[in-house]
Amino acid sequence: MTSLFTGRKAGTADRAAVPLSPLLRLLVLTQLAFNIGFFAVLPFLSEHLGQGIGMAGWLVGFVLGLRTFSQQGLFVVGGALADRYGVRPVVLAGCGLRIAGFVWLGFAERTWAVVAAVLLIGFAAALFSPAVESEVARQAVLWEEAGGGDRTRVLALFTVAGQAGAFVGPLLGALLLAVDFRTACLAGAGVFVLVLAGHAWLLPQHIPGRARVRAKGGARLLLRNRRFLALCCAYGAYLLAYNQLYLALPAEVERAAGSQAPLAWLFALSSLLVV
Repeated sequence: MTSLFTGRKAGTADRAAVPLSPLLRLLVLTQLAFNIGFFAVLPFLSEHLGQGIGMAGWLVGFVLGLRTFSQQGLFVVGGALADRYGVRPVVLAGCGLRIAGFVWLGFAERTWAVVAAVLLIGFAAALFSPAVESEVARQAVLWEEAGGGDRTRVLALFTVAGQAGAFVGPLLGALLLAVDFRTACLAGAGVFVLVLAGHAWLLPQHIPGRARVRAKGGARLLLRNRRFLALCCAYGAYLLAYNQLYLALPAEVERAAGSQAPLAWLFALSSLLVV
């Protein structure tokens, strides 16, 4: 069994276990909390847009697509900002925008307000996730160089923490939906208030060894890298399939079961299989 604090399997005695640094522990636990807040709301957004607000099916799909684009589609923006201004301000800004987006979504009733709130929620993650994930990767290399073990163990722990959050989030959201969708949104915002407070308190202002980058022309180098572009296309195909969960699955659950009750368990099962 792997320890969350050492990243090593229990019983391993070939060399002294090197515990994860406080920063790595913070980032791993952040991914857990981030996905709890996210998945308490987003799996149920499609049903809320269609049934609660009365949007047409094509408009629901369009809004969900905008949410995905404003998140994964703008990761390059968040990554560039993290390189230039550092991890801390970008992460804190992302948390603040995610809180505002969830609160706004909970009270939004008109189409333009829903679209604006969804775009804000997505862009918040475009700021937050690249900064956190790039720093986890860098810290994993440092942990490996310190004799802690393969960096892949740290990355696996980070993924497991995220999927554990994706397991708990839908179940929490299903319970809160017994009140209403607004309650689920406010609870999600509350989770990010805790994440914001934790990072404001614990995340270093200047992380040792991380230099800010102001170089130009980086995009041109990426566009010339055919292997990287092929990887991007493959990942884009994966997202094309995966994001059907947020539209097709809720609609099919509603058709087959007559309610959204089983939806949380299906998302939880998906996350559990990944863990």
